[in-house]
Amino acid sequence: QVQLVESGGGLVQAGGSLRLSCAASGIIFSTNIMGWYRQAPGKQRELVAAITTRGSTNHADSVKGRFTISRDNARNTVYLQMNSLKPDDTAVYYCNAAVGISQTVRLIDGRGGDYWGKGTLVTVSS
Repeated sequence: QVQLVESGGGLVQAGGSLRLSCAASGIIFSTNIMGWYRQAPGKQRELVAAITTRGSTNHADSVKGRFTISRDNARNTVYLQMNSLKPDDTAVYYCNAAVGISQTVRLIDGRGGDYWGKGTLVTVSS
């Protein structure tokens, strides 16, 4: 079985920082594309960032320069460092993993791979 467990969400004031973690099990982590999505009430789920096995990354325009995705293959963990947080960043953040080419394509184009964490809530106050 595959499990993705997010942690690190919470309440922070605008301009502050949070670091999200996603610990993966039941998956060959080092061979998988990983991503972070977020969804706010009334909004579409959106891809925040994605990272390849070797560490190549893409970040959504809305978070470029503020958020950084990274991974530690030895720890089976992917991170999202969030700096200069804004109230518009308030959302539930989900970890996502893609297995195989088809799922990788879905993750990159915004639909997501097959494996999701339960989410961690980030609330940014003004």
